[in-house]
Amino acid sequence: MPVWDPGHYLQYADQRSRPFFELTARVGAEEPQTVVDLGCGPGQLTATLADRWSAARVTGIDSSAEMIEAARRYAGPRVEFRRQDVADFTPDQPVDVIISNAMLQWVDGHRALLPRLVDALAPGGWLAIQVPGNQTAPSHTLLHRLGQDPRFARWTGGIDRRIMPPAEEYLADLIALGLQTDAWETTYLHVLQGEDPVFDWISGTGARPYHQALPDGERDAFVTEYRKLLREAYPQRPFGTVLGFRRIFAVGQRPR
Repeated sequence: MPVWDPGHYLQYADQRSRPFFELTARVGAEEPQTVVDLGCGPGQLTATLADRWSAARVTGIDSSAEMIEAARRYAGPRVEFRRQDVADFTPDQPVDVIISNAMLQWVDGHRALLPRLVDALAPGGWLAIQVPGNQTAPSHTLLHRLGQDPRFARWTGGIDRRIMPPAEEYLADLIALGLQTDAWETTYLHVLQGEDPVFDWISGTGARPYHQALPDGERDAFVTEYRKLLREAYPQRPFGTVLGFRRIFAVGQRPR
């Protein structure tokens, strides 16, 4: 797992938060008592769940010590955060709502975790997941290709691209697990500002494993070339630079 930088991750907080709100908008729970946010990151979105469900106790879980440290500023009487790997998530009691926004893609074989998450739901409980589906976009194919270059491959050649399946596969998974399920895909067109905004975006998430695997001297050469490739693939326009970003959603409810 990469080491996360909450400040860097929040650089594009408005754009990154849109999928979270569109995901949770499909959750029809009215008065849940327990809500869990798996992969809560820096916590600002987790706190909004307590605002939406005024009777709920909300728990944010993340494997990153840096993210949990940042998230604890949002802790309160009904909001708590703890560091835990999702593979070890075993709640003491059934949960009314489980949210996982942009986290499962970092877990090897993450679809094998879905039965455990469904089993953790209370009758009538909701599971809502979102994963990025942009692994075949230029931002990621260029990153992977550069990582395979002989100059860098000894450090980055074995990094998994983690290509996500289409929404239809998650739909089939959750229906097979007994959930009434809605699944969809959305491609956002983010208009970014700055000199190298796509690099700034990707280096806060998908590129971090590559950057952290490289020693300092090689990292500088890698970053210089990657910036150049991204500028060519995502040219700046008069109004900004357009980053197309596909995301995959699935929301299901367990029968009562």
